[in-house]
Amino acid sequence: MNSAVTQTEDAGAGASAAPTAEVLGTSAAQARSAVLEELIRKDPGQFRVLTGDRPTGRLHLGHFFGTLHNRVRLQDLGVELFVVIADYQVLTDRDVADDLIRHVEELVLDYLAIGVDPARSTIFTHGAVPALNQLMLPFLSLVSVSELNRNPTVKDEISHSRQSAVSGLMFTYPVHQAADILFCKANLVPVGQDQLPHLELTRTIARRFHDRYGSGTVVFPQPEALLSSAPLLLGTDGTKMSKSRNNAITLAADVDETARLIKGAKTDSERHISYDPATRPEVSSLLLLAALCQGRTPEQVAADIGSAGAAALKKVVTESVNEYLAPIRARRAEYGQDRAHLRDVLRAGNERARAVADATLAEVRAAMNTCY
Repeated sequence: MNSAVTQTEDAGAGASAAPTAEVLGTSAAQARSAVLEELIRKDPGQFRVLTGDRPTGRLHLGHFFGTLHNRVRLQDLGVELFVVIADYQVLTDRDVADDLIRHVEELVLDYLAIGVDPARSTIFTHGAVPALNQLMLPFLSLVSVSELNRNPTVKDEISHSRQSAVSGLMFTYPVHQAADILFCKANLVPVGQDQLPHLELTRTIARRFHDRYGSGTVVFPQPEALLSSAPLLLGTDGTKMSKSRNNAITLAADVDETARLIKGAKTDSERHISYDPATRPEVSSLLLLAALCQGRTPEQVAADIGSAGAAALKKVVTESVNEYLAPIRARRAEYGQDRAHLRDVLRAGNERARAVADATLAEVRAAMNTCY
């Protein structure tokens, strides 16, 4: 799960009247994101991020360079960070949530290892915050079945569902994400381009709630998208990197496992190594991974390897990844020795999230005249 960006009233001119990404398109959302980045640098305390993941397996390098690294960057700039472990959303595309406790702890372990600081950020689970989930009821009344049915992300999730019959939870998935964002009044949600429809629905729900129940009182901010420029890393088989496809290098992988996975990565028959994502996607993805770890460009890495071939490329990638992940793995091993600490982090985050959600639900009930 990714997140959405909204700007608080004091974050700059035109926050409440900012045009939607759906109307202006991705290019306008990118331009707006550049403005938001500048506002973050000037006054990060005005922003609150909501982001998160489903606990369905260990996080991998695609997650790290795609979203995790950016979360820590925003946190370190001074932005308030809420990270939801979306345990309820595990059931959107499967019948049961297998081994959930272990998966939740593994996520907390990954977060701590990469630098999410529980003293500055809130890590919590859906299941521990009843008021967040209760917001889904009034929110569902603000959207139509047809709006949910034509959501492109829902369509894609349904087409890739593991279930023989899709449950009703799949259709409420975008509304649940809206509750995630709005319960804590997040005004900053980093998203990829494919998540823009979800954020637009969140904006729609916030507007309709105020139109129907507002009476001049603003309960929710209008979220804006902070588009990430996350690099696209392919899995070792040349397809999309995924937990379920066993084609990813997890943050928990050791040195030997990393070497084995990269050694088996798909390349091509051309000996000269060049960065050309259009015609050489597998080779280019490996070059990009090495470049991200080295802090250089893929072209520079390719120039160093030249005509040494795929074996040399894989050696460079292996060394780069293992060196880059070494401090993360060390922290992960240290935190992993104290599972009680992981529970303490989660317990504190859940308490903090419950307090925020309870306050928001009280505002919603007051606006709806349902305080009895």
